[in-house]
Amino acid sequence: MKPIRLVPDNTHIRFMRGRFAGLIVSAILSVSSLILFFYPGLNYSVDFAGGVVIELRLPHAVDIGVVRQDFDSLGFGEAKVQDFGASHDMLIRLDRRAEDARGAIQTMIAAKLPGADIRRFDAVGARVSAELFHNGLLAVGLAFVGVLIYIWFRFDWQFGVGVVGTLLLDITKTVGFFAVTQLPFDLTSVAAIMLLIVYSVTDKIVVYDRIRENLRKFKTMPLRELIDMSINQTLSRTVATSMTVLLSIAPFALIGGEAISGFGWAVMFGIVVGTSSSIFIASPILLFLGEKRLRPAIQSGQPKNPQAARA
Repeated sequence: MKPIRLVPDNTHIRFMRGRFAGLIVSAILSVSSLILFFYPGLNYSVDFAGGVVIELRLPHAVDIGVVRQDFDSLGFGEAKVQDFGASHDMLIRLDRRAEDARGAIQTMIAAKLPGADIRRFDAVGARVSAELFHNGLLAVGLAFVGVLIYIWFRFDWQFGVGVVGTLLLDITKTVGFFAVTQLPFDLTSVAAIMLLIVYSVTDKIVVYDRIRENLRKFKTMPLRELIDMSINQTLSRTVATSMTVLLSIAPFALIGGEAISGFGWAVMFGIVVGTSSSIFIASPILLFLGEKRLRPAIQSGQPKNPQAARA
């Protein structure tokens, strides 16, 4: 059997023709994402906002309105009740931070919803949620710093600016995705963003490595043509890798349930954004920054960053 190729060999697509459109669209989406971050904002889950989350499996279908009234009567704040998965599965959220609410809630469930199985009960107080939020931001920040250090030693500064700038745009778009979809933003969402950072950087380094190789090989070719050629040479690998990851993550998004479906959708969105930005954002940034600076360094055989020559 012949292997299935998602992208034909020896493509000659002139990607840099759309460099201005790609940068403009990306800037608009990122600015819009920042606005959405402040209004309407993210749907912070119990991990970051505090409160109580209960997942129930009922022996039969029950009216959501009745369940909401039962939980409201406890006095722990307005209850948010929704179906998920099967018709007899319910998710209840209490916004008030009630660390000592477990006993009262279990008693009410036993009295009002006999036979209900409590599959999940998370109660997070104000102090714990603040610490989780701080640690989540710290984790993302450390991952970003690690990327900066790696790029500094691996490439010339023009490549580094392209990777870091594009990575910031990718992250802001992912935050905007959470704001638009109102998916719960929790610790798994932070994990999704960190995974996006790793995947996005890896994808861009593959393209940049090929560009750097071709800079040494084709010393008289215009940089715009050379970048187009390099993208086409890595296009099959880029698309195949993205599709492989998408297919492996899709079950998390589609049938993963409340706990990990948000993670799956965020990763899938991040893969699409990260793959497209390697072509339409990172490469144009390198073209604008390096058209008059990269070739003199390559021709002399002495890049500005001496570590890049050893990489």
